[in-house]
Amino acid sequence: MQQVIIDHYKCFSLYTNPGLYEKYLREELPNDIKEIGLLVRKQIIHRTTLKAGNTGTNSDLKYGDMNRVPWYRQPEDDVFPTVSAMMAELFRRDARGLTLDRNPEDKLVVTCRHDSLLVAAILKSKGIPTRVRSGFAPYFMVEGLPVGKSDDHWIDQYWDEGQSRWVTIDVDGSLHNYTKLNFYDLPQGTFDFSAAAWLQVRAGKIDEKHFYNAGGFEGLMAIAWELFYDFHCLMNNEIIYLHVPEIVSYSNFTNLKEKVLQEIDQLATLMLEPDKNFKALTSIWDSKREYRIMTGGLL
Repeated sequence: MQQVIIDHYKCFSLYTNPGLYEKYLREELPNDIKEIGLLVRKQIIHRTTLKAGNTGTNSDLKYGDMNRVPWYRQPEDDVFPTVSAMMAELFRRDARGLTLDRNPEDKLVVTCRHDSLLVAAILKSKGIPTRVRSGFAPYFMVEGLPVGKSDDHWIDQYWDEGQSRWVTIDVDGSLHNYTKLNFYDLPQGTFDFSAAAWLQVRAGKIDEKHFYNAGGFEGLMAIAWELFYDFHCLMNNEIIYLHVPEIVSYSNFTNLKEKVLQEIDQLATLMLEPDKNFKALTSIWDSKREYRIMTGGLL
């Protein structure tokens, strides 16, 4: 692996920067990846878990008693978009910090992006190159989702120096007990990376409706959003869900010209092998304004 790539993924981003909590993450938390993953997962209630209450995947209360969560508590993804914000609020709700026995009412109600950011921040604090990735998970049994769909999802990859490879992990899904996957070393082909999904649909190899996101959108537009989330993640810029390039926004996507779609094809092709094509991806990042400037909210 080129040193420039290793150094790139050791750096904190605007979103993964833990601020004053870096020393705490580096020195006070465990070094074992499974222990880190469990600790992170115990700080968070997924919004779908809160909505479902003590049923389904939480029928055994592994995520805590949802009846103890204040009735006014809403999903907090947009409230705590950065690791420093999440860490500050976790300490505010429980002065012990990251603890395995955090009360349900003191957990954050956020989604997979936030698990992934916390994991990345902890590993980076310990000097381990880590990158957040965005794509689709076909292994989840999502209530209301037809069998055979692949649901939008964010995960992590960390560089294992001893094995000289990226290890793909899914901390958010790690406590699900309906699948026997090793969530701390997902086999190749288990996770649907967004670049491959885009190119397969564009080539007519798979039905675009196979890919779905939690907002109720499916098809090529939903894939485009994940693709640009992933591109920004690869460039150390883990944007929030509401931020996408204007060209693939809800109001513009259906009017895209074939030339623009082909340019996205080229980006996706490079993203299939992000290390091999790191220089080319960085060049696009530094020059392609329409991929870099986001829209959404006040942007």
